Amino acid sequence: MLAVRTNVSLKSYNTFGISAFAKFLVEIGSLEDLTEILKDPQYQSLPRLFLGGGSNILLTGDFEGLIVKINLSGIDIIAEDTDTVLIKAGAGIVWNDLVMFAVAKGFGGMENLSLIPGTVGAAPMQNIGAYGVEIKDIFEELQALNLKTLEVETFKLEDCHFGYRESVFKHEKKGQYVILSVTFKLRKNPFFKISYGDIQKTLEEAGISELSVKAISEAVVKIRKSKLPDPAEIGNSGSFFKNPEIPKDQFEKLKEKFPAIPSYPVNETTVKVPAGWLIEQAGWKGYREGEIGVHAKQALVLVNYGNGKGLEIKELAEKIQKSVFEKFGIALSPEVNFI
Repeated sequence: MLAVRTNVSLKSYNTFGISAFAKFLVEIGSLEDLTEILKDPQYQSLPRLFLGGGSNILLTGDFEGLIVKINLSGIDIIAEDTDTVLIKAGAGIVWNDLVMFAVAKGFGGMENLSLIPGTVGAAPMQNIGAYGVEIKDIFEELQALNLKTLEVETFKLEDCHFGYRESVFKHEKKGQYVILSVTFKLRKNPFFKISYGDIQKTLEEAGISELSVKAISEAVVKIRKSKLPDPAEIGNSGSFFKNPEIPKDQFEKLKEKFPAIPSYPVNETTVKVPAGWLIEQAGWKGYREGEIGVHAKQALVLVNYGNGKGLEIKELAEKIQKSVFEKFGIALSPEVNFI
């Protein structure tokens, strides 16, 4: 019999550390547990939220329904040849634990994604990425439960419609599936991406001349720790906004007015502009208002200093969006999901 708890504090279930309550909460460790709770007539008419690590949500109030915490575990090597290896991980595995598993074995492909918060199941939903690598680059397939039929379906790369922090699970299939496991294709003879961010500089400072999966992972961890607050110390969800992609001609006009504006090419007609730079230039870096604010080292991170409310952070985000749009004519989109 599943243990469904009532009136549960969600403070420890979201990395923002927001105090909110769920009317019902159940933790599931198997497909059987999941189908059992979904079939229970007591909860079928209620709103449902499937929760992983809680690192990409902002709770703006209590949840008057059922929260299903996904704790599906297991990391297994399911196939390999001389060049590649397939690793299957349960949706409830902490993302960085999977990365460390791959790094320890010298399998390449995940090292640039070290220390990203959250769970394996949430990773393909967002197509998480960092330092020039995204989930789609190492994705093989995933298994997900169809919430209508309660049948397990397999999604290949082409089925997921991955985009920049986007997937089919955020759009056409939103709310229709629960991801159960994800399989990744990693390399035994890796090639490395070190041209993004400060990876190369960090490796040089550490005196590392021979590249390895472990060395790059350690460099990424060092960079992230130097720039991003630990959610255990200051509540946050990492990057709050996506880096906006704008037409090249719009960027050229902005560059005339703001010569220092940085960019990364997306394709021949589009460039990506760092949201953190835009927010900082609009004067928000280090801003604090009571118990909430913008991180002093990284303007892309909104923070809860202890007793902030989700609605306060949402209102701050809206002020930042308005300010950036007025200064640059660029609309910022949140990465974080408002609950």
